Amino acid sequence: MTLIAGVDEAGRGPLAGPVYAAAVILDPARPIVGLADSKKLSARTRERLAGEIREKALAWAVASSSVEEIDTLNILRASLLAMQRAVESLALAPAEILVDGLHCPTVAMAARAIVKGDATEVAIGAASILAKTARDAELLRLDAIYPQYGLARHKGYPTAAHLAALREHGVVDIYRRSFAPVRRMLEEGSRS
Repeated sequence: MTLIAGVDEAGRGPLAGPVYAAAVILDPARPIVGLADSKKLSARTRERLAGEIREKALAWAVASSSVEEIDTLNILRASLLAMQRAVESLALAPAEILVDGLHCPTVAMAARAIVKGDATEVAIGAASILAKTARDAELLRLDAIYPQYGLARHKGYPTAAHLAALREHGVVDIYRRSFAPVRRMLEEGSRS
């Protein structure tokens, strides 16, 4: 049996928190019903499927890139680094990885990028679910530390309420300073 891993990331667009990636090698003998792009599933369904993926997959791994890495490398390169870390953390080495999107991380095996792959390849769908649930759990943890920003509600995305909270309470170390809305607030703060 040729082992193929699906790889996807979660959290490229938010202003706060790390970007996460997951790699999953599914077991054809243990199918998981309902795998799809994590963005098309409810939070409850994602959580249920994440548990099933961790239980039934031949191998899975989740990794991240920090806010500092995002600001140093840029979000695309930080996402690819998180993907590389996830693939390298797998307990089994796949012969090939299938990656959602346009770009592949630097890895030792064959890699193929598939646009909208999380909707067409079940292993990528599984990876999107693990990456999204891990990132959501991290944002809930950060929300407990910084409740004034409302991270549990918007998961760090630049909603009107989030931007208002950011203006009111200021930029703390969980924010991506290279992202335009955060950078502008820092620049405005240094001018006042």
